Amino acid sequence: MTLQEIGIAVKRLQWQHHTEATKLLAPLGVSLPQWDVLRRLHEHPDASLHDLAQLTFQTDQSMGSLATRMIARGLLERVQGPGRAVRHRLTDEGERIRAEGAGLLDDALSGSIGRLSPAERSTFLKLLTKALG
Repeated sequence: MTLQEIGIAVKRLQWQHHTEATKLLAPLGVSLPQWDVLRRLHEHPDASLHDLAQLTFQTDQSMGSLATRMIARGLLERVQGPGRAVRHRLTDEGERIRAEGAGLLDDALSGSIGRLSPAERSTFLKLLTKALG
């Protein structure tokens, strides 16, 4: 097996997850990037826009646009932080969609990573983490 074959297999798995997750999240009215913001904000309450951009692999500008749309939709709210800092929090509706989406994402992953035994999943995570440096 070549390095390129492994790289392509990783990309195919990511694409499979993205495609399935997009279909499953559509009835909730959120995209995968929007759900990822909800997930990351749940994990990092009161995150700044810059923090959210880094956590979700976006630019500050694209995260700002996404946050504005999510605030208008009632999924996020801005709160005053220390000094002039602006932080973000999930609304009750944002938390509801995050929690419901988490189950859907588990369903999407169960058809691939879920087929691995617990020991294989542990090894897989260790190898991915090692490859990421």
